[in-house]
Amino acid sequence: MYYLTQAHMSELEEELEKPILPAGTLLEGATGAEEDEEGGDELYEHHRITADRRQELLRLDKFLLNRLPSTSRTRIQNAIKAEAVQVNDRAVKSNYRVKPGDTITITLPEPPREFKVVPEPMNLDIRYEDAELLIVNKPAGLVVHPAFGNWNGTLVNGLAYHLQNLPTGRNGEIRPGLVHRIDKDTSGLLVIGKTEFAMTHLSNQFFHHTIERTYLALVWGVPKDEAGTVRGHIGRSLKDRKVQAVYPDGEQGKHAVTHYKVLRSFGKVALLQCNLETGRTHQIRAHMKHIGHPLFGDATYGGDKIVYGQRTGAYKAFAEKMLELMPRQALHAKSLGFEHPTTRELLHFEAELPADFEAVLAEWDKYATEHP
Repeated sequence: MYYLTQAHMSELEEELEKPILPAGTLLEGATGAEEDEEGGDELYEHHRITADRRQELLRLDKFLLNRLPSTSRTRIQNAIKAEAVQVNDRAVKSNYRVKPGDTITITLPEPPREFKVVPEPMNLDIRYEDAELLIVNKPAGLVVHPAFGNWNGTLVNGLAYHLQNLPTGRNGEIRPGLVHRIDKDTSGLLVIGKTEFAMTHLSNQFFHHTIERTYLALVWGVPKDEAGTVRGHIGRSLKDRKVQAVYPDGEQGKHAVTHYKVLRSFGKVALLQCNLETGRTHQIRAHMKHIGHPLFGDATYGGDKIVYGQRTGAYKAFAEKMLELMPRQALHAKSLGFEHPTTRELLHFEAELPADFEAVLAEWDKYATEHP
């Protein structure tokens, strides 16, 4: 049996339930989970607790068990071991005694809920695997997890089959799984936690933005600067809830920062390297649209039509042919870098561009050479 988190239950859920804490505990800024670049699912939760002036000296693990009654001792101990629990901004051990005024922050993978996923045999492109985690290269067109309209044939169904012989946690409480995801039509690398400890450690790295993620994006037009940074809060559009809008004044949405560099210019389009400082839903897609360079082929953000260049003659025919060759957003999660949960070794993985992306680049390169 494989469990999905509550965030997987419905794409309509936007916020995690705020934890209910006992009287005498001050709760500051408890949030739902951080959102990743493509999917925006809330795959982990964050708590911030301030011990009040009446707090007696108490071991950290016991303090958290009292304050988070729905969280098991095993999850709390794993979180402390993974340094996903910090007191006054530093990692401590379970026997640390909480004092009045201490501020404790906890980052956890979201607890599983009773939602069954049918394991399905699938030819997964696994680039690395050990006892704690695996790295999979997701092809474009594959949905990451089940949701309305896609209950079967997802990456999670395939992972459930691949991992079905692994033991569950105590009383079947925990199953390994996702700590981030990418959109259906985005290709590239995902890291999967195989144990609760690995999920907690990886979730903590994602929450604190210490995961290195590099994307390749083909955009319409060529940014005037060879390298730049896009800053602007991102949140759901008030006109279309399926689209993320950029709010540069920060009046709503969440803080978002994308760094980009022009790798190759083809005149009417350009290949960019994008690195995420934050991870919001559709961050690269929304930020590139905001600066006037939507992703090539991205129907959601206006990139599925000719944005740069004349819409007549031979160029029009060529550009439309390219859109037919790659009828999806030209976005690829090229690399992942992170600290291994148990060995603490810094790992780095890269995935080559898929065939359709390579083909489009080759055609644009040829066109730009012939039409300087």
